[in-house]
Amino acid sequence: MTAPEATVVAVDEVEELAVDGLRWLIEAARETPGGGLAWSRKPSDDELDPSLYSGTAGNVPALLEAWRHFGDDSYADVALRAARALADSVDGIDDDSLYFGRTGMALVLRTLHEELGDSAAGAAADRALELVRSRFDGTRWGELFELMGGNAGIGLGALLAGDSELAVLAMEPYLRTAEQTPAGVHWAHRTGIDSRLHHISHGTLGIVLALARVGGATGRTDLVELALAGAADVVAHDEAGPEGFLVPHSTPRYRPDVIAPVNYGWCHGPAGDAQVFRLLGDVTTDPVWSALADRCWHTVTHSGLPQRLRPGFWDNNGRCCGTAGVLALACDRIAEQGEQGEHKEQGEQQDPYDFADVLVPDLVARAIRDSDGARWSNVEHRATPSDLEPFTGWAMGNAGIVRELLRFVRLSRGGDPRYAFAWPDQPPAQAQAATRR
Repeated sequence: MTAPEATVVAVDEVEELAVDGLRWLIEAARETPGGGLAWSRKPSDDELDPSLYSGTAGNVPALLEAWRHFGDDSYADVALRAARALADSVDGIDDDSLYFGRTGMALVLRTLHEELGDSAAGAAADRALELVRSRFDGTRWGELFELMGGNAGIGLGALLAGDSELAVLAMEPYLRTAEQTPAGVHWAHRTGIDSRLHHISHGTLGIVLALARVGGATGRTDLVELALAGAADVVAHDEAGPEGFLVPHSTPRYRPDVIAPVNYGWCHGPAGDAQVFRLLGDVTTDPVWSALADRCWHTVTHSGLPQRLRPGFWDNNGRCCGTAGVLALACDRIAEQGEQGEHKEQGEQQDPYDFADVLVPDLVARAIRDSDGARWSNVEHRATPSDLEPFTGWAMGNAGIVRELLRFVRLSRGGDPRYAFAWPDQPPAQAQAATRR
């Protein structure tokens, strides 16, 4: 199966859609005591969510992206008000993780200090990381033991927030908990589970990414070597070689009644696997990893997405398990490969510009637009009605989608491919793209 035909959308139209998406996102914020702004996961929720995954911390990067992209200080002002709400939330949550808790909040607060000079945000980041350190039991922070909710994410977030000592502390337990396999090693993603998950969000590759990045940054070759052993185990599960790369969600299948055996997005599929392989290539300079990233790209572009081929196949527009996450990878490849047509195997690999021209029109067509702005509804095919309420955050909502649309606009105009906020598990692109249009 090959990629659908592209329907090119004018870059200015994509930019206007991003502006409308930002307007809806900002209007969905709620004022907090002390003049802060915070978000719930979706507008109808009563409870505010401070997390990187689906709440306030994950919305701030979209605001910083807009501030850099447009040079409009009003977006920075909203981000600074969000910083107040995040700082006030640091002591009141019971989760220390990167995506769901205190570490992700600390990373965003540190960025607001560095980018916007908010010293109160920097002090709150310090306080948050000290709380994280104090809650370590010597092996882990809770039931989860992976990137999103466990040690790997805490180590990665601490490193990027400037605390390499905490980063190493978080990663060292993987050395003694690794389970040997015929091909390498893996880990249980949570306590009491027989299945072993393979991909970035909850599985072995998320741990691999954190081990490699922390190990490479701190000179801990034992952590890098363990990362390579974990990657070897995942590669041994590939079912799509030699041209492609597709590994099942888990072995044996975890929750087979609700989770598909294979996925294609960032979280449990080759769009995310490619990000890990890009990072391993940067750390080791071994060309085998870029070849594996190419194979991931082949599988993604031949899967049929973003067409919704069957119920449950491709029901999400978002950054975590939907179209925006695949667009992030396409734009990374644009940035790293330069001008359209320069790919060394153009006849065999889908050109990333061409595939972006499939993904972006799909996001444009699926946007809900009215006087309130723009937002996206995802689908739960097992529910009635199947169209879900639009979400605000990075994972499934406006913040994640808008951020990728703005980067696509810059790349289309020959601009800087770098993000205002580098997402912790997305390696920075190593080159800048030439102009296209």
